[in-house]
Amino acid sequence: MCRLFAFVSPTPSSVRRELGDTGMERLISLARLHGDGWGWAGVERRGEAPGVRKSALSAVSDPDFEDAATTMARAAMVHLRWATAGIEIADRNAHPFLRGAVAFEHNGSLKPIESARALLSPESLAEMTGETDSEMYFALIRERLALGIPLSAATADAARMLREVFPLASLNAIMLDREQMVVVRASARSVLSDDDLDEIAQHPLLPEEHNEDYFALRWTRTDDGALLIGSTGVSGYDWEALPPESVTTIRLDDLTASTVLLHRAESDVTRAG
Repeated sequence: MCRLFAFVSPTPSSVRRELGDTGMERLISLARLHGDGWGWAGVERRGEAPGVRKSALSAVSDPDFEDAATTMARAAMVHLRWATAGIEIADRNAHPFLRGAVAFEHNGSLKPIESARALLSPESLAEMTGETDSEMYFALIRERLALGIPLSAATADAARMLREVFPLASLNAIMLDREQMVVVRASARSVLSDDDLDEIAQHPLLPEEHNEDYFALRWTRTDDGALLIGSTGVSGYDWEALPPESVTTIRLDDLTASTVLLHRAESDVTRAG
């Protein structure tokens, strides 16, 4: 399980600028629990492939995290990792994962992991650089991209497949490529285990809302037109919940957003830039 934050801005911005000092303090406080690595992916200029920086260190203690958080970009996303039990804390398992011109990060756990592995081709499994179920999720999307399916549709196809096999899993994820950010909010029936709740209770300095609907994924638009996406506990904005079981695509050129529900094939919601 992890924490996610992302933005798409009409002008170059940064994670620190969008969150402000208070928001950054909250983000760092979340890393006291979600301290099994951090990552950043960003597109500095529309049309460029995203760059990725990540580490197996905690964002609390790694000075490179602040440098990433102040990097200017048109769109960027941050991941704070809380590792699934049994999966190694290592750079190769830190999010975001980058293949080609697509970066991917996930908040959730696909258990049993053997069921996720069984969905992939031998070629996809051989291309993996780590051992996480999240990278398998990404690989399932890439298999559809290889068929010429656009990123948003490929993501929805993969999420539908995973939902059949993992009815209770959180499939919350964010992807970024040259032209768009794609956000999956699919976690309506996901809950934390008792062991997870016990571990959270050992971190009293976490933001209060962190325990309220842990798998919620929200968005908001700022006064200057930027669109922000965040997990609970990330920041104090006036958030609106993303539609449940949905895939939302935000264009980097004009910040228009369209949402497709996973149980329907057609577009259901559109927000103008």
